[in-house]
Amino acid sequence: MEAQSAVHVATASLNVGHFQWTGSGTVLDLIAASTNSLNGALLARRPDHYKNFTVVGIMLMALLMGLGGGMTRDVLLSEIPGALTNPAYITVAIVAGIIGYNLAFAKGQLFREGLFQFMTSFSLPLYAIVGAQKAEAAGLPILGVLFLAVVGPTAGRWYVDVSSGVSPKHFVRGEWFVGIALLTGLVWVACDAAGLSTWWCVGIAFLVGYVLRVTALYRGWEEPLAKEPAGVYKHDDGRPLLGRKIKGKSVREMRDLGLVVEEPSA
Repeated sequence: MEAQSAVHVATASLNVGHFQWTGSGTVLDLIAASTNSLNGALLARRPDHYKNFTVVGIMLMALLMGLGGGMTRDVLLSEIPGALTNPAYITVAIVAGIIGYNLAFAKGQLFREGLFQFMTSFSLPLYAIVGAQKAEAAGLPILGVLFLAVVGPTAGRWYVDVSSGVSPKHFVRGEWFVGIALLTGLVWVACDAAGLSTWWCVGIAFLVGYVLRVTALYRGWEEPLAKEPAGVYKHDDGRPLLGRKIKGKSVREMRDLGLVVEEPSA
């Protein structure tokens, strides 16, 4: 009996003490939290974000990015954030942050940027789907559902960017960061309205969001810039480039993008 009370396995949930690992979208939420935490640690080590952070600072960045979006979403829904009631969230976030910290310079900065963008593409649609699910379960109208589908996957990045003194990714030119989160939520809503099962809705929405995100990164699909006043000089923003966007770049251009590690002189 004692062993059964410690590990409770039900049709929809797996609990180990206070740690809940499945049920009510927990699996998707934990996967998104861990991948985003890994992203946070990697992001804090990027040249455009790094501000002489301590090890503790980098781990806090991992927690901000991994848990910030979900906590913001839950607060907007007038719920106690799951990250505070379920120790599994903080646990997976810390573990993923440690992995990200150790991977940051494992194979040089080009390796880091490739891993970072891959993991971002993975977590973005997942958090969008969970946000849409929770918003619909709370009875919000369609616009509210779509709003939380955007807040969930993007709020954590906002916190890390602002903490690093960088313009939030939401507002600068990039590979449809907000747009793909919105589209993922919209696809999930459409599938749910069509009466598809939960996992079909999740699978279709994730596939659409992930494929579009990776394709946008590789092909360099970006939001159009706002029309600028005459005489404004366009500065390089220093964002890392992938796929065809780095093909043929000179060493100087790669260095300007922060993708070449300078070897210390003997």
